[in-house]
Amino acid sequence: MTEDSILEGIQSPSDIKELSAEQLSILADEIRETIVKTVSENGGHLASNLGVVELTIAIHSVFNCPEDKIIWDVGHQSYAHKLLTGRRARLRTIRTEGGLSGFPKRSESKYDSFDTGHSSTSVSAALGIACAGRIRSEDHYTIAVIGDGALSGGLALEGINNAGRTKEKLIVILNDNKMSISKNVGSMARYLTKLRIRPSYINAKLRMHSRLDKLPRVGKKLTAFFRKMKSWIRFNFFGHQKNMFEQLGFGYYGPLDGHDIQQLRTALNAAKNASGPIMLHVCTKKGLGYEYAEKNPKNYHGISAFDIETGEPKSSSRGYSDVFGEFMCECAESDTSICAITAAMSIGTGLSEFSKKFRNRFFDVGIAEEHAVTFASGLAAGGIIPVFAVYSTFLQRSYDEILHDAAMQHLHIVLAIDRAGIVGEDGETHQGIFDTAFLNTIPNVTLFAPASFEEQRKMLYTAIYETPDVAAVRYPRGGELYFPDGYSYNEKDYDLVGNADCKNLIITYGRIFSYACQAQEQLCSEGNDVCIMKLNRIIPIAEEAVKTASGYDNIYFFEEGIKKGGIGESFGLMLYQNGHKGRFLLTAVEDHVKQAKVLSALEKLGLDCEGIKKTIKNDLQSRGER
Repeated sequence: MTEDSILEGIQSPSDIKELSAEQLSILADEIRETIVKTVSENGGHLASNLGVVELTIAIHSVFNCPEDKIIWDVGHQSYAHKLLTGRRARLRTIRTEGGLSGFPKRSESKYDSFDTGHSSTSVSAALGIACAGRIRSEDHYTIAVIGDGALSGGLALEGINNAGRTKEKLIVILNDNKMSISKNVGSMARYLTKLRIRPSYINAKLRMHSRLDKLPRVGKKLTAFFRKMKSWIRFNFFGHQKNMFEQLGFGYYGPLDGHDIQQLRTALNAAKNASGPIMLHVCTKKGLGYEYAEKNPKNYHGISAFDIETGEPKSSSRGYSDVFGEFMCECAESDTSICAITAAMSIGTGLSEFSKKFRNRFFDVGIAEEHAVTFASGLAAGGIIPVFAVYSTFLQRSYDEILHDAAMQHLHIVLAIDRAGIVGEDGETHQGIFDTAFLNTIPNVTLFAPASFEEQRKMLYTAIYETPDVAAVRYPRGGELYFPDGYSYNEKDYDLVGNADCKNLIITYGRIFSYACQAQEQLCSEGNDVCIMKLNRIIPIAEEAVKTASGYDNIYFFEEGIKKGGIGESFGLMLYQNGHKGRFLLTAVEDHVKQAKVLSALEKLGLDCEGIKKTIKNDLQSRGER
């Protein structure tokens, strides 16, 4: 930034309203420079944010926020919005502990109208806000900014279907960059491509509407007349009727150049003067302004810290997602019944290579997790073995489908649950802490929790080939951690590690096993003999595991998941029913986990080595056992 930086002078959206076209263009460049620098240091969502810079500027130059409400679908593209709404000085803290969220948060700013993090929610939320404003006699506009990828989500279509029946002052901006995280798929993507190729009449229409609406008395009537005339001409001379959005009740403007601020401002002003809901179709280029992100927007959607000059990540390591992808390719090579499903996350879940090698058995269903599970159930009913790879936080959307369409029908589908447990900097909306609790309520589900790559491969094999009904394997973000010498997975429901004849027992599963092993070694060296029960199959809990645990005086359960309804709570109840009279102490997530590095979050939860050791020592000392 230079001394005469325009961005540094922006304290609120009102500061950009009087800027010239040249100044707005300079501002866009400065915003891009700031975003690239920030994401290169903190990691985050790059390509999507670079693509909406001009759109964000145009919105804030036309509307009056926070009176007018903006809802950003998913919200990972809101960095420019944060820069223009008084948070420039704090942007360097984004996605860090105690810093700005990488998503809109109502508690963070009055300019954030709705908390977002998951896709396809904006239209429904915006319609609710618009209706609330009307009921409260408030005069404001509500703007939903939704990507074309999010339109593959059923909730977005439900919202559009309902909004089109109203007369609310609702403007839906379709940010069409032809991508979600992976390349967009499906009929919606093809439909939008068709719309893109016929923008000839749009600019003249916008100018005419803007001028007519300003005429006293007759302006709006003339606008309505010419709108009907335009429809007649369009049908009789160009051979097409209303597009899908118009048929659903929206006024439609577009496609528009999403990087032409003046054209966007003209369209937005026209949308303000229209009656009823408006769909503004804007075409943008993901990653614009940073060469590496423009050429490869998929890899720069969500990225860790990277070198600006080379575009290369500052650190990279082999993770559970990589192992999953390799294993799936191996299975598919020898078994033609294996299929892989993703919900717009082929790269993140490790399925890129599978998608190339086995194209006829790879299904990217778009951002539609509910559909993915029912589709998988249909495949299973047809004699195929479907494996749905999905982040834990997004699997939450599929609860009813897992229950009704798979489990209750005893259909064999496999859920590969990635990013299970604490995921770190993306914060509350993305932590994978609820899958164990909600899967725990569904009958005919088997869930495995590996603590190493070797275990992951073996458990996936068991899930695919040796487990009926719904079989799931959950594994964390990142790679392997510490393992004790001589330990190997015995492919049983649980393992005991350490002196089985002592009176103190740690019970855990998954990644926390590594920290428990370190804590055990330190406790034993200090004279506190502790054994570990490592659960391999966590749903259903093995009766034999409960009987074995009942023989210990003091039991300490450590779980990287939600406490209510989780595995630890279930284990404790089974202990009680089995007549256990000793101590049972459960350490798990109480309600939510804020953004922080994974290790820092685990430390605060008492789930790292020191936390486990401290819990046990304090409990033993408080009762005079040590």
